[in-house]
Amino acid sequence: MLSRVADSLYWTSRYLERAEHTARMVDINLGLILDKSQVSAERRWQRVLAALGMPTEIEATTDVYSLVYKLCFDGTLPGSVMTCVFAARENARQIREEISSEQWQRVNRLFHEITRLKPSSPSEMQLAEFLPALIDGVHLFQGVTDTTSSHGEGWQFLQVGRFLERASATANLLDVYHRDVFSRTDDTLAAYEYLEWIGLLRTCTAFEAYCKVYTADLTYEQIIEFLLLDSEFPHSIRYSVERLNQSLEAIRNEGRGLHATELMRVAGKLKSSLAYAQIGEILEHDPGRYMRRIVEECRQVHNLIYEVYIQYSVQTALAM
Repeated sequence: MLSRVADSLYWTSRYLERAEHTARMVDINLGLILDKSQVSAERRWQRVLAALGMPTEIEATTDVYSLVYKLCFDGTLPGSVMTCVFAARENARQIREEISSEQWQRVNRLFHEITRLKPSSPSEMQLAEFLPALIDGVHLFQGVTDTTSSHGEGWQFLQVGRFLERASATANLLDVYHRDVFSRTDDTLAAYEYLEWIGLLRTCTAFEAYCKVYTADLTYEQIIEFLLLDSEFPHSIRYSVERLNQSLEAIRNEGRGLHATELMRVAGKLKSSLAYAQIGEILEHDPGRYMRRIVEECRQVHNLIYEVYIQYSVQTALAM
């Protein structure tokens, strides 16, 4: 597969996953505004910005809807929902011959749908229509991808982008919640902890799945264990990393085995650390540091993917 095709497939999937994650965070935290706890809206949105890795010049203010407008519709903001969908469509457009017509139609339709819903100002936002349309559109793209395209090398690059983005975003989210919610010991904790925990689970589309495993017994240890180490839930970090490894192994089997050794070593190390981890050991030390290490190792995997498959040298290409 040409490196430009692999690059576009990888980023199409990453951008759509990122757009959905941002939309879900906005949706859940807008719902939490209705809560009358002692936690300020400004503090909640500071947490959102930190979890999304937004530039420091963007500040959480009391003008929530102006901030939400930036996160959803600001075309100059690299991580906004609109920017991510535009970038995903552009990547898909460049490789239309490599994807199914249904895939292109789905991402193109999503692009036009959210463009139509883009308001001219924060006061004109119709988020009740925009956010579900975005989330449903991403899910539909993933569905038609699985059912209309061959599960060969191209499909595997889409999976790599999707699950690498998901693992990194979830680890960063858990790190932020650990610092801002789970590690707090002041008097405000008891008043709002359960609401915040439910918000975290819903952000990861995990509340119902969590309740089926642990019932409605919400505890810090069980929430971290479920979102970090559960091997069956699609939004857990362990599940995402295992799927990432499966796709990397499949791509490697296509003929680049000798040149993917370091990539597979780093990805396999991350997979093993999650497969054999015990939640008690993680909590006994520094959970935040553990999450940041996952984010860093995901960044290493990304860099190695580029080195091996996207920006490899002429000498490497000739040796294949």
